[in-house]
Amino acid sequence: MIFIAVKFTVRPEHAESWLERTAAFTAATRAEEGNLFFDWSRSVDDPNQYVLLEGFRDAEAGAVHVQSDHFKAGLETMAGLIAATPEIINADIPNAGWGPMGELAVEA
Repeated sequence: MIFIAVKFTVRPEHAESWLERTAAFTAATRAEEGNLFFDWSRSVDDPNQYVLLEGFRDAEAGAVHVQSDHFKAGLETMAGLIAATPEIINADIPNAGWGPMGELAVEA
């Protein structure tokens, strides 16, 4: 699985509308055959920062994603909204997706 985490620092005037403005990109990516997950979170410490967690089946699925028209359109949209260059972690890991956490479980 290709796992990607990206931190986006958004210009303050666009922070409240970020998810709406990236909605088409999000929906199109989630519809990709090789996409496992594509989830946005907002920082509890910085209201102008969003974190995107992405999972793709394999490197081929990741390549299809970055070559897609919606990826290019998403970058174009985001370029005018960000306050800093995004920070990224991109790793090929042996997992096939999310699994249960071994150290914590629901109490009976």
